Amino acid sequence: MSGDGFGVVGDEVVHRGRILTLVHRRVHDPEGQVHDRDVVHHPGAVAVVPVVDGEVVLVRQYRAALDADLLEIPAGLRDVAGEDPAVTAHRELAEEVGLATDELEHLVTFHNSPGFSDEQVIVYLATDLRPVPDERHGPEERWMSIERIPVGEAVAMALDGRLSDVKTIVGLLVAARRHGW
Repeated sequence: MSGDGFGVVGDEVVHRGRILTLVHRRVHDPEGQVHDRDVVHHPGAVAVVPVVDGEVVLVRQYRAALDADLLEIPAGLRDVAGEDPAVTAHRELAEEVGLATDELEHLVTFHNSPGFSDEQVIVYLATDLRPVPDERHGPEERWMSIERIPVGEAVAMALDGRLSDVKTIVGLLVAARRHGW
């Protein structure tokens, strides 16, 4: 039970998929009444804002849920049990854009949609990058393109709506604020 008197009574798994688990959750309120909620359990993700020579390295990849290509910072699921998020970030950076670094700076950790999901995204800034072989997995990664955009332009895109991916917007704006872009 949390400090305000709400708490979980129980969960019933409705669906267990490859990545997501949907549960029917019962919660009690401060007066003891029980309410039903749908909750999506998600393993979480990491994302990286890679900056090379004043440019942000972004990927343009197909997103089936939207049936559209989105311009995003490199990211990936935290799908290796017990793996440190920074290790996941290093792996995703190499896999998706063929870059490696010894310099990862934690920018922010946030919840995408806490009204129905426990997904947490951990965002890092990567600098002092060097090329490494990429190891793309799956059709979306195989067909994605890599784009380099000046940091000022990328921040402007986050602010004016040309970017719609939340991890990308949040990562760029936090990095810009912290580093004066």
